[in-house]
Amino acid sequence: MAGKIVIIGAGQAGAQGAASLREEGFKGAITLIGEERAPPYQRPPLSKAYLAGALAEDRLYLRPREFYDKNDVDLRPGARATAIDRGTKTVALASGETLSYDKLLIATGAPPRRLNVPGADLPGVAYLRTIADSDHLRATFANAKRLVIVGAGYIGLEVAAVARKAGLVVTVLELAARALSRVAPPEVSNFYHDLHRAAGVDLRFGAALSGFEGNGALEAALLADREAIPCDAALICVGAAPATALAEASGLKVDNGLWVDETAASEDPSIWAAGDVTNHPSLLYGRRVRLESVPNAIDQAKAAAANMAGRRMAYDAVPWFWSDQYDLKLQTAGISAGAGETVTRGDPKSKRYAVFSLNQGRLLAVDAINDPASFLVGKKLIGLKASPDPKVLADPEKDLKSLLA
Repeated sequence: MAGKIVIIGAGQAGAQGAASLREEGFKGAITLIGEERAPPYQRPPLSKAYLAGALAEDRLYLRPREFYDKNDVDLRPGARATAIDRGTKTVALASGETLSYDKLLIATGAPPRRLNVPGADLPGVAYLRTIADSDHLRATFANAKRLVIVGAGYIGLEVAAVARKAGLVVTVLELAARALSRVAPPEVSNFYHDLHRAAGVDLRFGAALSGFEGNGALEAALLADREAIPCDAALICVGAAPATALAEASGLKVDNGLWVDETAASEDPSIWAAGDVTNHPSLLYGRRVRLESVPNAIDQAKAAAANMAGRRMAYDAVPWFWSDQYDLKLQTAGISAGAGETVTRGDPKSKRYAVFSLNQGRLLAVDAINDPASFLVGKKLIGLKASPDPKVLADPEKDLKSLLA
């Protein structure tokens, strides 16, 4: 197999795509375009261990720099794609260079959503996506006293935990009625609400941010009810938006992500996509989904590479995620949206328990806190589309593996 493959995006999906193409036996040219100067790296530690100073930068790198030379991958750090011309099969770069391709993989990810509110450009107001962002935030922690975090999702709560350990006064503003409202059932939200409150975090729900104020530097976050919350640092964590501008401008179908099929192929027979940027069909759940997770980026990139190399492979993995906050690890498998019933296994007070989400008996998701066994068995049951006995799920004395028989 020969030809030219260009990959736009050198994050988890793009890097995995390049590696998997070689594993699939592709012998042609591979060009991997990344806007950042660093080689491809993992992003989750940026809001956890790396932010806390417990992880060196080189340990973020997905593979040693030598890997790309050894596998004849033309890694282009600090390069930005500006246009895709599907007619001529070319990618234009900001440098003025034009790259031709036989096949193209789009792995542009999903940068943080930006807030257009007064004062959002004040020094001290930050977003978190890159190594540079995390470095800046860590430096801010060394001098700041009061931090406001806008958004009580995974990243917002992870940063809140790091900031509290660093001694900052932390306020989290969330427009929804509970934490993790998009990704977790109420039982899990309530647990993390209590956990952060016990650590001294001021959680505000139903809190609408109207802007920031300060004289040359951040001094306060302003709420819609006119309350001013003093702060000298702020982090905005209000979700991510798929980076679809290039795809959309080229005429590809975009609707909450770049649309692909179960083989990660777009409507253009020469273009595939993988990772946070995609909207793909889930055979498991019978609907289209867009996922923001490392496992999705890795597994979908593997499927894309297999299909680009000529081996048909359908992607329909069980979604899974994780979050580290304080001394706790949350592992989630599946998607709990649409669940009509939850079953709790274990005692939340022990900080080791699991919540299973079901709909009409079928297991849709499991959220396991310091409980890897429930996570692993739950993930397998979800993949089997199983309808496990709720009594067995709820009883810590029962062996969950019996449900796999």
